Amino acid sequence: MSTFLGIDYNTWWFLLVGGVFSGYAILDGFDLGAGAWHLFFKKEKSRRIALNAVGPVWDGNEVWLVIAGGALFAGFPEVYATMFSAMYIPFMLFLAFLIFRAVSIEFRSKEEMAWWRKTWDISYSVASIML
Repeated sequence: MSTFLGIDYNTWWFLLVGGVFSGYAILDGFDLGAGAWHLFFKKEKSRRIALNAVGPVWDGNEVWLVIAGGALFAGFPEVYATMFSAMYIPFMLFLAFLIFRAVSIEFRSKEEMAWWRKTWDISYSVASIML
């Protein structure tokens, strides 16, 4: 069996995939928490502060998922194939909520109308809670 620094390659891939998924969970957990609490903020200023805190990093955090999928495919192709074929519907729902959350963050500030912001506030919170 091939090794690197005395550890076999399967263990290295396991550590890499686990580390990347952990990185996503830790870094995007802040974004998801801000989104889940978004509707409970009464003032527009509080909502704006939360969105401004999330704004610079929310799209970068989703890159962790792409890296994790690629690492899983490279390191454990059988696991990747089995997992993605068996859990196709949950992964598509997960992807839809990721897209919906991103659209909500971007579209919320495009108009000043109250109903427009309320609609995107609700969609942002629902998508964050479902993720």
